Amino acid sequence: MSLWPYSTFLLLSLLLTSSNGAFGNNTANDELILQLKRLQRTQQGNSQSCYSQNSRSENGAVILEMKHKDYCSGSSTGDMNRKIQKRLLADDIRVRSIQANIKRIISGKVEALSQTQIPITSGVKLHSLNYIVTVTLGGRNMTVIVDTGSDLTWVQCQPCRLCYNQPEPLFNPSVSPNYQSVACNSAACRSLQSATGNSGLCGNDLKKCNYVVSYGDGSYTKGELGQDHLVLGSTSVNNFVFGCGRNNKGLFGLASGLMGLGKSNLSLISQTFGIFGDVFSYCLPSVEAKSGSLVLGGDTSTFKNSTPISYTKMVPNPQLFSFYFLNLTGTSIGGVAIQDSAFGKSGIIIDSGTVITRLPPAIYKAVKAEFLKQFSGYPLTQGFSILDTCFNLSAYEEVNIPTIKMQFEGAVEMEVDVTGVLYFVKSDASQVCLALASLQYEDEIGIIGNYQQKNTRVIYDIKQSRVGFAKETCNF
Repeated sequence: MSLWPYSTFLLLSLLLTSSNGAFGNNTANDELILQLKRLQRTQQGNSQSCYSQNSRSENGAVILEMKHKDYCSGSSTGDMNRKIQKRLLADDIRVRSIQANIKRIISGKVEALSQTQIPITSGVKLHSLNYIVTVTLGGRNMTVIVDTGSDLTWVQCQPCRLCYNQPEPLFNPSVSPNYQSVACNSAACRSLQSATGNSGLCGNDLKKCNYVVSYGDGSYTKGELGQDHLVLGSTSVNNFVFGCGRNNKGLFGLASGLMGLGKSNLSLISQTFGIFGDVFSYCLPSVEAKSGSLVLGGDTSTFKNSTPISYTKMVPNPQLFSFYFLNLTGTSIGGVAIQDSAFGKSGIIIDSGTVITRLPPAIYKAVKAEFLKQFSGYPLTQGFSILDTCFNLSAYEEVNIPTIKMQFEGAVEMEVDVTGVLYFVKSDASQVCLALASLQYEDEIGIIGNYQQKNTRVIYDIKQSRVGFAKETCNF
């Protein structure tokens, strides 16, 4: 197989995202220059491993290496094109499911569990989630997907009635000296309702609390709650409660399970409150083939931010407690403020598992119109999936891209990194799209996706009910 097409794609990504002159601010400070030249044939196929990733501890904080799961093995250009296109299709299902789940919660419709039926109770399609870390559970390394939109941490367990393929051995509770089942009358079992939308299911064996988390595309995990010794970097967490999945189905990116970073009592953040003080952060790399970092703990000296941290308030939402809501008060394109009465009227979710930012239709329409006005002169091409503003840039050596900034309550601003403005549907740049999408309806909840969070240190301070932003060149 020739390495030229795949190396071209990788180098295109690297050139778009490197800091060595591939792009920069112009004198007006409202555009970024994106260069498409200097393609070479020296880049080898990527065969990095995503398992047994690195970690370190600094000043009481634990820093875990984060990787993008789509870049964990060598792929041809065609394979990578299919992956990045499927990512959009999966992302659409995730967001539709999140919106449906929110409507169910607000309407007060709670579905009871049964032994034979698995209801749709959560808005997540796991193979659309992108970033993974390695933890140690019961003495075994487990690679798990990081998701701020979920609460329950779970892994596949032996014996498994139905399991998807994963490279690592399944977690085996019978060989872990510290594993214990969680009883049905326990506080943890009662917490399943707020963590998953389903109450725990107690059968004849009251010593076990059964759980189920079902996802919008029919994927699910089902098993019992257990507790065991968890190690994050060099920090130990005793009696960590998690889902021991005996029946799991779906395209989970070959990870062993999922790490829930929501706000309910069963989330990893709540269970480690006494260690990390209800604070965590992440920095997603501009080049998905590189590593970012997940920091558990609030010591800001562990960050490598290049601008001061600015904090905005979390918007309280008792009905949707587990999500992280912010107040989006405005946005600008190339320094031009977008005017719309929808700003500041409802909260927007910030999420690590959604890829593309979703905006209410009225706001998106105004953003799109201004972007097209400033990004004029480049040939348009057909849209793809959720992205409807696309260009053919294959004939250009460089393009001028208007900056995109989001404003939040408290005069806090997050500038989208240049790598988060355009999404390459095709690696030859013949189909490059504005990396924003519209919700279906005005009353749906907006979401800030991970694609727009790259090269930004995002700090979740649950204790003080705030989220912080700072620029950072993300690299473990």
